[in-house]
Amino acid sequence: MGIFDKFKNVFKKEEKKEVELYDKGLEKTRKNFLSALLNLNKKYGVINDDYFENLEEVLIMSDIGVNTVMDIIDKLKKRVKKENIKTPEELKDIIVDEMFIIYVNNEILVNKINYASDGPTIILFVGVNGAGKTTTIGKLAYKLKAEGKKVLMVAGDTFRAGATEQLKEWALRINCDIVYKENADPVSVMYDGVSKAKEENYDVVLVDTAGRLQNKVNLMKELEKINRVIGKLVPEAPHETLLVIDATTGQNGISQAKSFKEITNITGIVLTKLDGTAKGGIVLAIKDEVGIPVKYVGLGEKKEDLRIFDIEKYIYGLFKGIEE
Repeated sequence: MGIFDKFKNVFKKEEKKEVELYDKGLEKTRKNFLSALLNLNKKYGVINDDYFENLEEVLIMSDIGVNTVMDIIDKLKKRVKKENIKTPEELKDIIVDEMFIIYVNNEILVNKINYASDGPTIILFVGVNGAGKTTTIGKLAYKLKAEGKKVLMVAGDTFRAGATEQLKEWALRINCDIVYKENADPVSVMYDGVSKAKEENYDVVLVDTAGRLQNKVNLMKELEKINRVIGKLVPEAPHETLLVIDATTGQNGISQAKSFKEITNITGIVLTKLDGTAKGGIVLAIKDEVGIPVKYVGLGEKKEDLRIFDIEKYIYGLFKGIEE
């Protein structure tokens, strides 16, 4: 029994809603990727160099990333030789296996938030403008409030016109507390926010930041200052720095991840708009090329559609229908 079948059997015992969300959210990617893969298998009766060349193209078109694809193809070739596999039909399950293995990479995957043992947990959100930081903060605040946590949002992006207003709208919509100041230095807003969280016993503080990447030096200095100020108020904070990436930007998202990783300590990725792209392979590429786990994915526009990332459900959503 392959990994895909094991996942499928486990999901039968779970609530179907979560699995269905991944199924629906990855529909565009699956439609392109899986149909191309199945057509390739029909075209080639036996595995040869031409087959691997075409398979490489199918994987790259799903935005898995050239380096990751080359790694997958190399591993597939070794297994074909070692296990004496002759036909593409026999290789289907192994492709699923290798894509799962390349993400896990013998690591213990931590997709949960690193909560503080004492005092408020501070989560910093970084990312370029338009990636969906503010919306992600609103959706995560909604999710955490539904779990019974006392949540505070901090409008630290005082650079982008409308960023504070957007976060205020989210606060109103989900009935969440917010700290903001008009035309203020972002660090002072964050200082006020974290101070309030300590004094009033908030569980989680979600901090928005400016999305500038054009000048790395300035952004690095600003983030260093933010980390220093927050760290003085709450030791070991921020407890998480989540990089928000728009999945529809494809390989550009990987470049953003590499750039932000150089600037600050990224602890996890939030991939927004995964349901809006046909190139959902970016999930594998980011983990393989940047080494940072995906912690949350956006699988729809509703406030409930930000989900903790689950590699098993992702693989299932990507390959559903492969038995056909």
